[in-house]
Amino acid sequence: MSEWKDKLKGNWNVVKGKLKQNYGDLTDDDLSYAEGEEDELIGRIQKKTGKAKEDIKGFIDTL
Repeated sequence: MSEWKDKLKGNWNVVKGKLKQNYGDLTDDDLSYAEGEEDELIGRIQKKTGKAKEDIKGFIDTL
């Protein structure tokens, strides 16, 4: 499993807060997360921010 997925599972509240800080347009609905739906979450963030999937995953990895 990739590091970014581990971070989502282990520290979701911290990751969610950092995503909202970095990507101010994201809402709680955009950031709804359930285990096993990591790729769907990244897709919603990508659609809202226009960032590449790898950029978003990379940002999560740096947290």
